[in-house]
Amino acid sequence: MVRLQTLTVAERIRSKFETLTRAERQIANTMMENYPVSGLGSITAIADSSNASTATVVRLAKKLDFGGFPDIQVALRREVEATISSPITKHNQWADSAPDSHMLNRFAESVMENMRQTLHQIDPEEFNAVAVLLSDRKRHVYVVGGRITRALADYFYTHMQMVRDGVTLLTSSSNTWSHNLLNMQSGDVLVMFDIRRYERDVLRLAELARSRELELVLFTDQWGSPAAKFASHSFHTRTEVPSAWDSSIMPLFIIESLTAAIQNLSWEESESRMKALEVLLDETGMFRKFI
Repeated sequence: MVRLQTLTVAERIRSKFETLTRAERQIANTMMENYPVSGLGSITAIADSSNASTATVVRLAKKLDFGGFPDIQVALRREVEATISSPITKHNQWADSAPDSHMLNRFAESVMENMRQTLHQIDPEEFNAVAVLLSDRKRHVYVVGGRITRALADYFYTHMQMVRDGVTLLTSSSNTWSHNLLNMQSGDVLVMFDIRRYERDVLRLAELARSRELELVLFTDQWGSPAAKFASHSFHTRTEVPSAWDSSIMPLFIIESLTAAIQNLSWEESESRMKALEVLLDETGMFRKFI
């Protein structure tokens, strides 16, 4: 059972959405449109924007396990602070409440909690839909990451490129992304990685790609990159650990699981491609052989 006090407002909305009334869903959608800022207005403004009553806003807060609407706003303000925290701030927050146990144990406990909560939030049906989308060889797949998430994008590209053709890794320089947009066609897929502190260039690329009718698959954290509003599919993973930096373990877990699912969906083609790659690797003498 996920501890409610550790869930973001967005996670609570997603987990309870199917149980909400039509009016409550309208309010929830309004809050998610420009999350988390859209939830920081007055209760009257949010109700008016949703064509709902203030009483319905209060009922929604109760359904999300808050004491009332002010409690939602307190939680949202904390989330805003969390998403813009520098590495130094994050370190100090952990250091202030750090137990006496060894760092290995503290880190392991955080990672296991992240795994549990990430799995709780991910919809298996959406995971399957993304696997099918990325295995469709009629669609070209583009992969991009930001300053820190570039390593995740590179890792995902390397494995995807081994199991299917038509995969392009965008460079780390956003100045060249316009050139990639020239080649992007309607129905192609853009896989994006963006965790706090979210990058303006990634958001702008998501907006432009969506305007060209690409399918966007976003890997982000529990708070959610602003690019999520343009995404067809989003994976929200837990990233907090007792460190000045966020952890990449959960995004990497989803990447590896997704790659395995994709290769299984079209194993014969993937196997043929991997065999051809092995021949090339032998010819180049990349790996040392002992026999």
